Amino acid sequence: MSPLAVFVRTLLKSSAIFIGVTAIFLHPQLEWRTESTPNVVGARQGGREGIVDGLILALKDSDAGVRRQVIRTLASMHSTRAVPALVAAAKDADPDTRAIVVSALGELGDASAVPALRDALKDDSVAVRVRAASALGEIGDRAAVDALIAAAKDKSPDVRRRVLNALGELGDDRAIDTLMQGLKDEDAAVRRSAASAIAEISGGTGAHPRTRPNPRPNPRPNPNPNPNPNPVVR
Repeated sequence: MSPLAVFVRTLLKSSAIFIGVTAIFLHPQLEWRTESTPNVVGARQGGREGIVDGLILALKDSDAGVRRQVIRTLASMHSTRAVPALVAAAKDADPDTRAIVVSALGELGDASAVPALRDALKDDSVAVRVRAASALGEIGDRAAVDALIAAAKDKSPDVRRRVLNALGELGDDRAIDTLMQGLKDEDAAVRRSAASAIAEISGGTGAHPRTRPNPRPNPRPNPNPNPNPNPVVR
């Protein structure tokens, strides 16, 4: 095939993908679908699920920056349908992308991601290991306790600190010995995390719920919803 033919074919393919993405974001009721004809992207009625499907396809984009933004978008949409695709993306060649993936899995809070996050505790990237520990604490599944205990010996103090925080969030008594060892860590921040986690486990009743309390409760509730501003004095 001549260079000109290759160029034209690539241009047509890129244009088709661009048109498909634009259609979905301009019309939320549209959904991705693949036609039988190669390199043709169509759309049909489907709503939010169609957008998620389109984003999942974009996780395979050749540009790491695009993949990272797609991951952030999927996390912001809180779509657990994207979890299997994000788990696969946790093996992305780009370490920054892997770090964003594990954070997204923590935000989504789906326990099916725990095995992938346990593996991420052994990633070559410190940032990935740090975020994996935080994500496991967010999800709150005690199936992660043993992996976190092992990761408490990580060479990075940042990882050790996040691991101990996560163990405190999980609230499992099996972590007490590891946390006591953390009190002797050479890094002061790690020792503080160990002490805080021990307090959480000793003073709590188990894993903490992921729901957050109202951060700004009304400090002065009005006991009378319809007070009379001009009472009659008899």
